[in-house]
Amino acid sequence: MKAIKIILGIVTVLVIIFFSTGLLIKETTYQVRVEINKPLSEVFTAFNDQNSIKEWVPEVIAIEPINIKPGIVGSEYKMTVDNNGQTVIMTEKVMAYIPNQKVTLYFDAEDMLKTDDYNFSEENGITLIVKDVVCKSESYIMSCMFPYLKGFFIDMDQKYLDNFKGYIEKE
Repeated sequence: MKAIKIILGIVTVLVIIFFSTGLLIKETTYQVRVEINKPLSEVFTAFNDQNSIKEWVPEVIAIEPINIKPGIVGSEYKMTVDNNGQTVIMTEKVMAYIPNQKVTLYFDAEDMLKTDDYNFSEENGITLIVKDVVCKSESYIMSCMFPYLKGFFIDMDQKYLDNFKGYIEKE
């Protein structure tokens, strides 16, 4: 009987910690980066080519324009993604677009609201892409989970930047 009380006590503490996470941490933030041995203008153009995204983000099945705005900012796209055999539909909105400097994208993927802020710079013919990410959710349970998934998110976004580096450098 004493062992059951100890186990229930431990489970209760873990549940309280898990649900407290959503109260204490409202968003999950991180940064990834990559250096590319190509000029900035070439990297920026390739990065923003909707037709090539499948080359470096293989989970993307399709990208369809919803609302294209002059000057790009405010444009919206419907993205269909394969998430381990499950099809996920998300919307992507361009929040900022400064040629050869910055692209900010906002994704609404069901329970995940994600802002990807890409900053581009060049030094000695090497382009640096720095991606600052903010993830949050309207779902309380997902908000509780995101801090524990931060390492996974970092690995995934770094993999995509590394894939892009491989794609652009082989051209």
